[in-house]
Amino acid sequence: MLNLLIQGLALSGLYALIAVGFTMIFSVGRVLNLAYGTYIMLGGYVYFTIVQEQGLPKVAGFAGALIAGGLFAVIVYEFLVRRLEGNPKAVSISTLILAVAMQALIVLIYRPTSKSMWPVINGVFRYEEIFVTYNVIVATVTSWVALGGLLILVRYTQFGRAVRAVSMDRKGAVISGIDPERMNRATWMISGALGALAGVFFATYTQLFPSMWVWPLIIAVAVVVVGGIGSIIGSLIVAHIIGFMEVVTTTYIAAELRGVFTMLLIIIVLVMAPKGLFGRGDI
Repeated sequence: MLNLLIQGLALSGLYALIAVGFTMIFSVGRVLNLAYGTYIMLGGYVYFTIVQEQGLPKVAGFAGALIAGGLFAVIVYEFLVRRLEGNPKAVSISTLILAVAMQALIVLIYRPTSKSMWPVINGVFRYEEIFVTYNVIVATVTSWVALGGLLILVRYTQFGRAVRAVSMDRKGAVISGIDPERMNRATWMISGALGALAGVFFATYTQLFPSMWVWPLIIAVAVVVVGGIGSIIGSLIVAHIIGFMEVVTTTYIAAELRGVFTMLLIIIVLVMAPKGLFGRGDI
């Protein structure tokens, strides 16, 4: 049972990292960034290249992944999303096309075959009947440290207050002297870095392959729909519900049914609470 709890916390933490970054972009910019999954893919492949192909320290791999994810996110915002401002449908379609193009680029560079990622830390923690890899423990702790730091940043700093002001009332924020474009760039950069960090651990948890961005993107959309688009707390809560549902399903029922209950949860919430459980508005 304790093994199940730790596995659930680890997976939920990764899903929370993914979903919170996705939620931040919508909350501030009011756009659905369907290229978000590429930050996860990019983080995994950059870490793989630096650590396993170049033989550099793992710290360098993490730094490279975070920089690549954050920088790519800002580039997507500046050269694509910003130019389509005011047309959310065009943003959603164009970012999805970009994600498919990035997958094709990864296939061209790394080939379509999947690659095995080394664990961040080797070894297994054993205590009586409990067997948990150190990699899972590190993923869980890192996810919660990153999420805790983000919540502190958003709730208790001047930057966080500015982000929340833009999220609540863009025009009011401008009148107060806040630059919405600057806040958008910052939230895209943070969200890209969070996605890349999740991507490193996600790849060690499963495998590294070109289409690895698809399932995390589906999970991110599921979490924000159920939790409510624009609600970070809602995203955190629902990410853990979905994470534990998946672990229980794959452990006690069948691995093939991994995403079925997640999809059913989306349908039920959309029918009963179209704004989500904690959200402020419809998609």
